[in-house]
Amino acid sequence: MDTTSFAASLAAIAATQEDISRQLSKLAEQTQDLAPQTISMASGGFFITGLTIFVLACFVGYYVVWRVTPALHSPLMAVTNAISSVIIVGALVAAGLKTLCFASWLGLVAVFLASINIFGGFIVTARMLHMYKKKAK
Repeated sequence: MDTTSFAASLAAIAATQEDISRQLSKLAEQTQDLAPQTISMASGGFFITGLTIFVLACFVGYYVVWRVTPALHSPLMAVTNAISSVIIVGALVAAGLKTLCFASWLGLVAVFLASINIFGGFIVTARMLHMYKKKAK
């Protein structure tokens, strides 16, 4: 490759780079113009997104719970109790807010429901383990 063709190639690459730079500048301007619209649309659809995730989680939870064999029940209850204890920690943080708002009421409800889940899990696990004990004569 001689010097003139090499210089011509470099000039073509430089022109292409300038064109790409201009296109990226236009794209950045368009993105800045669209950003407020995207944020307003995302905040309006949060309820629908959250509701969709909740409904899907209910379906998955229902099918997972009813497909558990009795032999796996106790280990799974222990895991469920561990998860509920993590939920209680987060719910206590939400319920302990200094201002009384929707999040604090929701945290209080979450503490109540997770407590029922934990204590109910302990009761069911105790009953399951009691079934495997030998009967006294």
